[in-house]
Amino acid sequence: MRSSLAPGIWFLRAFSRDSKYRAFILLITFLIYTCYHMSRKPISVVKSRLHHNCSEVIQPINSTHSLNDTTWCNWAPFDKGNYKELLGAVDNAFLVAYAIGMFISGIFGERLPLRYYLTAGMLLSGLFTSLFGLGYFWNIHVLWYFVLVQIFNGLVQTTGWPAVVSCVGNWFGKGKRGLIMGIWNSHTSVGNILGSLLAGVWVDQQWGLSFVVPGVITAIMGIITFFFLIEYPEDVDCSPPQHHGNPEESQDHPEDPVNGPSCNKESSLESAVTCSKEASAQPSAISFFGALRIPGVVEFSLCLLFAKLVSYTFLYWLPLYISNVVHFTAKEAGDLSTLFDVGGIIGGILAGLISDYINGRATTCCVMLILAAPMMFLYNHVGQRGIGISIVMLLICGALVNGPYALITTAVSADLGTHKSLKGNAKALSTVTAIIDGTGSIGAALGPLLAGLISPTGWNNVFYMLIAADVLACLLLCRLVYKEILAWKSSLSKDRGSNVASSNVALTHA
Repeated sequence: MRSSLAPGIWFLRAFSRDSKYRAFILLITFLIYTCYHMSRKPISVVKSRLHHNCSEVIQPINSTHSLNDTTWCNWAPFDKGNYKELLGAVDNAFLVAYAIGMFISGIFGERLPLRYYLTAGMLLSGLFTSLFGLGYFWNIHVLWYFVLVQIFNGLVQTTGWPAVVSCVGNWFGKGKRGLIMGIWNSHTSVGNILGSLLAGVWVDQQWGLSFVVPGVITAIMGIITFFFLIEYPEDVDCSPPQHHGNPEESQDHPEDPVNGPSCNKESSLESAVTCSKEASAQPSAISFFGALRIPGVVEFSLCLLFAKLVSYTFLYWLPLYISNVVHFTAKEAGDLSTLFDVGGIIGGILAGLISDYINGRATTCCVMLILAAPMMFLYNHVGQRGIGISIVMLLICGALVNGPYALITTAVSADLGTHKSLKGNAKALSTVTAIIDGTGSIGAALGPLLAGLISPTGWNNVFYMLIAADVLACLLLCRLVYKEILAWKSSLSKDRGSNVASSNVALTHA
């Protein structure tokens, strides 16, 4: 059953062409997920403010702290020597809740109106993000408060990704999907950049505003979503996209979306009733295990687990790494870390463009992952020798690390969610997206946790862990890469055969 038309869409009636509506859907879903990621980023910037060397900070005139006290300006309970473990616990409260919630979220996303689902999710995400910042103004110094807020925030944030991918999948077919979604997926990096810049404005003064402002913006975007999001092309009399097959096939089976037997004109009343029910039936939502049986879902899910482990470790720990190694201020470290996300935008677009051109999603991901491993090693060893080298290395690392992550969570998820084995049943899209991103989110939880545990032994060990995860992600795609190579060979053989046949026909006529 189609959703009710959003009340704010009347003004778009003047632009009836499908392309205008599709551009609008790309824009609004881009802004939606930009806000989701913007609200996640402040914690990575504020970390270096919650605990830093207070000997570099001038004490207030009425201060009662000792001059040798290097923790007086830190925020309890993160003022102790185990602050990295505590900050890691706060990160993982969000990420574990996000990973668990993601597997459930896709199932709800298939069965609830996406507009209402996203609106509720954004309003609650804005609330819990703001509550973390309000801990500053309410002078809260207990760990359980920040952990509890992060758990609830992680759960409600799972409403975003399956819903926006499902909505975009409803509007766009497979042609040039990699390029379109590569550009569209830059919302992740744009959100990270905006979150870093907004958090940086207040991090050295009232760090609570670093959370409250993004939270309010996210809630406002939730209200905009309620009034303007269009879930299906049919809601505004646009033509739906062609995912697989051809028009002739759909005409042969007009009543059955999964190419079942069509109804014939029969005299039996029972047959007529059966045909009427079949004609009005909608395709049922796919089960969790049914989605796992789609070819490629398991491999790409496990690959994303390790790819997202690397990406989220950079997301949550890069500003602190820069602050500790280069001794930048919290704001300077946060600003410099945005270059990693700028590289991510470039990498996502390149991955989509290349995978469309060579028709090889797995191969594109594998090559970028292979290149990412030595670049991370070089960044750790030579990336901090000068600001120019650091900028270039961050851009390259961001492109190579986030390129495969972006491709798998967008174009690959949409491809698998509309796989030809589903025979036209697009109900699997949100569930497949949730399985892939949910598995990836397990890695997203493990990465920052391991970084928090390993970093006291030295940052070199953290980078060795990231390189190992990157190699494992690459190895998990080997079977799919092999299948793509075989497909290319088969395609080349067919092309050569058709060329030889054409030459023979031409000679015969001559």
